[in-house]
Amino acid sequence: MPIIKSAKKAARQASKRTAHNVEIKKNIKAAVKAFKAKPTAQTLSAAQSEYDKAVKKDLLKKNTAARRKAQLHAFAKSKKVKLA
Repeated sequence: MPIIKSAKKAARQASKRTAHNVEIKKNIKAAVKAFKAKPTAQTLSAAQSEYDKAVKKDLLKKNTAARRKAQLHAFAKSKKVKLA
């Protein structure tokens, strides 16, 4: 347990940030799961949007998100999803 005031504040901030990051990751997993269960252009767009939000908040690297979005796109193509 931290004793110094600034260390206490840092611990509070870390726990809040961790909770926020976990929430974003849950949203990504839910969107990808929904897309794989029912592959449509709308669910693909939603999943890609979640990856973009994670990049914007520095939770994922840009190339990591791009790679995962490409994998989703390839999955959609294999399932013959009509893309706009």
